[in-house]
Amino acid sequence: MLLAVSVACTATTCTTSKTSTNLHQPVFYDPAHDLGPLFQAVQLSGIFPDSKTFVDARPLFPPSVIAARYDSARTVAGFDLRAFVERQFQLPQPVGAGVAPGVSRSRTMEDHIRALWPVLTRPPDTADARSPRSDAERGSSLIPLPHPYVVPGGRFREIYYWDSYFTMLGLVASGRTDLVRNMLDNFAYLIETIGHIPNGNRTYYLSRSQPPYFAAMVGLYATATDTTQALRYLDALEAEHAFWMDGAERLAPAQAYARVVRLPDGSLLNRYWDDRAEPRPESYRPDYELAQTVPEGQRDALYRNLRATAESGWDFSSRWMRDPKDLRTLETTDLAPVDLNSLLYNTETVIAALRGFRNQQGDAQVARNFLRVAEERRRTSIPRTAPAAANR
Repeated sequence: MLLAVSVACTATTCTTSKTSTNLHQPVFYDPAHDLGPLFQAVQLSGIFPDSKTFVDARPLFPPSVIAARYDSARTVAGFDLRAFVERQFQLPQPVGAGVAPGVSRSRTMEDHIRALWPVLTRPPDTADARSPRSDAERGSSLIPLPHPYVVPGGRFREIYYWDSYFTMLGLVASGRTDLVRNMLDNFAYLIETIGHIPNGNRTYYLSRSQPPYFAAMVGLYATATDTTQALRYLDALEAEHAFWMDGAERLAPAQAYARVVRLPDGSLLNRYWDDRAEPRPESYRPDYELAQTVPEGQRDALYRNLRATAESGWDFSSRWMRDPKDLRTLETTDLAPVDLNSLLYNTETVIAALRGFRNQQGDAQVARNFLRVAEERRRTSIPRTAPAAANR
């Protein structure tokens, strides 16, 4: 069930959120903004059918140098954009190419899956993406992680947040709780370093998260090992919850900010959001071309909803559209989805349970507070119909 959010914007609700900006986070290479006009030229040219190819490419020279070279080279007769890019970047390769698919009489499906773990497991990353831009670094859009992790494969060469929960189910069944712990440690690292778990460990995903499965992951790990092992993630769980609830204390009834909505009766729910209102770098061309079909004044809202839908993980389900056949009618930021709020309810109850289990000074009161918040969320009435949202 979805609740249409009939609320007004606060001063910054519909334009920006400071939630994702951690003052201590590293400075990363950001292709969409560091490459100047070259970025849009490549993404709209069609030289790469998949917009994700270019944002995953590794610059062979400092981005500012590449941008300056492009400004000079593009005015020369016979300029070849594809050849220029191939000289300036190392293009990415798919993960798992050449792996023999299928199950034979001598190889079960379980055997096949077990054989895939080493193919899809990435070792700890180097820290080349953390160099300051002023140091003329060679970086990439990959956010380096300190522990091994599993990627989906193919064009998905990085870890993905909510996908990883289902990966962990398979890892537990394969007896790989060591790798589950590594991935949890990576997510805790992202929360500590960035302030939240992004959609994936790419710089172009920093402005959004994904369905908050971290508590479910911790619960899965605790079940597979023991509850004591889960305590190491308590601080990260509370920090992630704070990310999703950022701005709640400042909201009056019928107001919204970033990922938080206060309903007219004063109760709180959450929605999906993104901190930027521009085309997604990894889907730049389709987003840009779609936006050209709506009036200019509606484009920021469309971009925001495209990105918020990507945060939902349901990109793109008709559940987010007024017209199921028209992507331009996305209204994701106007909806408080029951599945998102169920995940946050689980986060709140897991935090309360871990606080109670630890039972240090102050834990009992914090546990009671989280249980109260969880119960209020559970009891929040979600009407079957609601007026159209005011902050489109």
